[in-house]
Amino acid sequence: MATTEHPPSRLRAWMLEGLSDMGKGVQQAPHAAPEPPHKGQRWWRVMCLTGVDYFSTLGYQPGIAALAAGLLSPVATLVLVLVTLAGALPVYRRVAEESPHGQGSIAMLERLLSFWQGKLFVLTLLGFAATDFLITITLSAADASTHLVENPHLTSALHSHQMLITLFLVALLGAVFLKGFLEAIGVAVALVGIYLALNVVVVFVGLWHVATATHVVTDWSSALTAQHGSVFAMVGVALLVFPKLALGLSGFETGVAVMPHVQGDPQDTEERPTGRIRDTKKLLTTAALIMSGFLITTSFITTLLIPAPEFEPGGKANGRALAYLAHHYLGNAFGTVYDVSTIAILWFAGASAMAGLLNLMPRYLPRYGMAPHWARAVRPMVIVFTLIGFLVTWIFDANVDKQGGAYATGVLVLISSAAIAVTIAAHRAGQRKWTIAFAVISTVFLYTTVVNVIERPDGVKIGACFIVGIILVSLLSRLARAFELRVTSVTLDPMAERFIRDIASRKIRFIANKPGRRDKAEYRDKIEQIRADNDIPQAEDFVFVEVTVTDPSEFEAGLTVRGEVLHDRYRVLTLESSSIPNALAALLLHVREATGCTPHIYFEWTEGNPFRNFLRFFLFGQGEVAPVTREVLREAEPDRARRPRVHTG
Repeated sequence: MATTEHPPSRLRAWMLEGLSDMGKGVQQAPHAAPEPPHKGQRWWRVMCLTGVDYFSTLGYQPGIAALAAGLLSPVATLVLVLVTLAGALPVYRRVAEESPHGQGSIAMLERLLSFWQGKLFVLTLLGFAATDFLITITLSAADASTHLVENPHLTSALHSHQMLITLFLVALLGAVFLKGFLEAIGVAVALVGIYLALNVVVVFVGLWHVATATHVVTDWSSALTAQHGSVFAMVGVALLVFPKLALGLSGFETGVAVMPHVQGDPQDTEERPTGRIRDTKKLLTTAALIMSGFLITTSFITTLLIPAPEFEPGGKANGRALAYLAHHYLGNAFGTVYDVSTIAILWFAGASAMAGLLNLMPRYLPRYGMAPHWARAVRPMVIVFTLIGFLVTWIFDANVDKQGGAYATGVLVLISSAAIAVTIAAHRAGQRKWTIAFAVISTVFLYTTVVNVIERPDGVKIGACFIVGIILVSLLSRLARAFELRVTSVTLDPMAERFIRDIASRKIRFIANKPGRRDKAEYRDKIEQIRADNDIPQAEDFVFVEVTVTDPSEFEAGLTVRGEVLHDRYRVLTLESSSIPNALAALLLHVREATGCTPHIYFEWTEGNPFRNFLRFFLFGQGEVAPVTREVLREAEPDRARRPRVHTG
């Protein structure tokens, strides 16, 4: 009897448009032409896609450095540059070698751990990655609104509306993604090119004023000496305040994530993308050198040319130090152009972060069975991230300085995890010198992370909220999807196929057996028990099925079935899977499709508390096997007449 399905509402259809299994890619229409292979872009163009995140930090980094280090800002920034070039850059050049398909350091660490502890570790890193990306959105929007509010032409009309403007920018970002957003490398190239060109002008003019007003340098050096005494004291203080400047390290994780866009060489293959790796290293190195040059020069001119009170909250240079110099020395017309450029690149940095969020979660959660069904569509996730952005903006009062700690925590945790990952990779490769070097770099970043967490715990608090939320939603989703048929394919070896062909001429009967000693007595006693429990005649024949649980924390995987004859009499199919019931259900359905006959499978009831046995199934892939196998079959095959039969005695 046919059932009438009510079509979904227009709103639901629009929200779930493009819904697909995130682990398998976007579904295409049945007769859609295959997409042409992605050829990629030149590395310097892809660098601009990274640059909208990395270079846009110039909008607020000099001001944050001045607040953190005061007169010592140029020295502290020099320490930051040394850590960037001698620490973060070598680490991520190695990450590019180890994960050339854009998986990043999280995937490297994922390979080192298995079972549930590995999954929980990855979920924890995803929480900090979400902190990094989401604070990028809210901090960039807050700084863009600061540039808008402090513009001399608009300050009187907008000065008291910074919160509303920031929320509007976050909402606008969400609205664009709800309509449909494609990262345009061409737009990134234009934005980055214009923005860096304007910054070159501001830096050149600033250095000119420093050079022509000689008292500026002498006043600064005298004040610095009077405040800190010696060079060693300056370096010591610079090292202490370095964690507060860690925002200047952002962009490296994005640089690896965009690797699939890099063109590489014509002879590159997916297994050995040598040209892509080489050009990604160029991308990372060039971006780091450009940013290092701007960090040093901008911290120098802003510290020497801007009065210290202007950096404080409410000051005209707070969150917009370079814009302050642009207006002060080049006039309001140029300053307004600079503001527009800064607002554009900051907004695009938020768009890049949103795209990163939407691309990051599908890489891991679907394979763990930890993504709710609605999370497989882009639009519901955009709404969730936008609402969280509203909440974060409200909590931090749309203030750039207040969000700096949370942003730095996310950045530092990801860089520290990358440093640890490449240290382990170098050790496994037997590269002793690189192992020692990366271990030292890991220690530096771990120290910086701990200090930043102690001084500014906001990042850990937000990261903890994301971690708890991700783990809770993931486990609930895994629980809700516990009875899904999650075997992606079934492959039988020649012996297993022979068993199925032979038994298909009669009634297909399987016995689910938990392998023990695998001696003759075990199989003989099992058959006798099944015959007695189910009143089966002696003439009926059986094939044993034995499943070995591998990693129960895995969700989806293919199934390979091997056949063997034991003791010259008993036919046994052996399987390896993360879940016994799912493997058995997948085998039964495959046999039904291959033979056109309805298979039967026989179980013993599992002893013990049913709830405890279900938890064993949920966590370890075994436990209450018989009823769970039947439930998986019921969900996979709604037609009762075609459903394989499950017998329990």
